[in-house]
Order: sequence, then C-alpha cells, then structure tokens
Amino acid sequence: MLDFLDPATIIKTLGLLGVFAIVFAESGLFFGFFFPGDSLLFTAGLLASQGYFSIVWLSIGCFICAVAGDSVGYAFGKKVGPKIFTREDSLFFHKKHVARAEQFYTTYGTKAIILARFVPIVRTFVPIVAGVGSMDYKKFITSNIVGGALWAVTLPLLGFWLGTSIPSADQFLWPIIATVIVLSFLPIVWEYLKAKTTDN
Repeated sequence: MLDFLDPATIIKTLGLLGVFAIVFAESGLFFGFFFPGDSLLFTAGLLASQGYFSIVWLSIGCFICAVAGDSVGYAFGKKVGPKIFTREDSLFFHKKHVARAEQFYTTYGTKAIILARFVPIVRTFVPIVAGVGSMDYKKFITSNIVGGALWAVTLPLLGFWLGTSIPSADQFLWPIIATVIVLSFLPIVWEYLKAKTTDN
C-alpha cells in the first residue's frame, strides 16, 4: 500500500501520461483530491533529470492539464451551482472539503485561484466553488493560468534542478518531499499573517 502512495512508484508505473492525468484530476475533478500533487510534480521533475522523460514535455503537459483541470472544475461548479452543497457524502466527495474551499475563496477572492494551487484538497475544490459563485471568467482564467504556471511548472523545474545539482538526490526523496510540502504552505501563511496585521 505504501508503495502505491510513493510518488516515484506512481510515476514509474503510470508514466508521463499518468502524471498528466493526475494533475488534471487533482486540479478540478472532485474525486481527485486524494492525489499527491505537490510531491508528484517535484518527483517527476527529479526523475526527468535522470532521463525518465523530457523536462520540457513534462512542464508543458503539466501546465496544460493544470489549467484545463481548473477550467473543468469551474464549468462543473457553474453548471451544478449551489446544489453541490447539498450533495450527500460519498467515498469521493465530502461536503466539508467544499465548505473549506468556500471559506478559502471567500477569504482570498481572486487570489484564491492562485494560492489554492499550493494547498492540498483545497486546490481541487476552489475552482468548483468559483464556478458556483459565478466568478467573472476573465478573472478566473487569468488567475488559473498564473497559478497553473507557478504550480505545475515551477515544482517540476525545482525537482529537475535538484536532480542535476545533487548526486543521488533520489536517495533523499522523502525528506525533500516533506520540505516541499512545508514550503508549499508558505504563501498561505504569508497571506494569513498579512490579513491579521491588516485587521489589527
């Protein structure tokens, strides 16, 4: 079971197309919230440095799938509307995730589309909530593209850079992934502290 959750195992098993599919699903399909997005992208970049696949195609494909996934999530939210908040919980859907995303969206507004990229679970549901709230599409797609680039391109490039700079970097993969996850929360911590300072 642990091997199945290991990003390197997932990537080596599913390949480049599998990475693209996971990025797409986690970006806007409500059942994609359990995928390990941050660590997956970083590990994919590291493996690209070892010749598993091209970093160029990895970055381009992840960016396209991230933007497309968010767009699908937005369209789904706009079509379903407020009814999504009354949907019954199931294996792949929990109302608490939608409520958390709604609070995040309410707090950060347009910036939520960008910042949510770096928050597991929230990144899956925020575009759906944006659709439910009929967020202006021009603002949404702009934030979507910026957030997609920062998340789906920067993390693989960071992994690629580390893999080419440090010999046998894959031997330290789990500590590195833990660091990436912690760093991914820094934008949210910064926004929270800034909001607290403004309130005071």
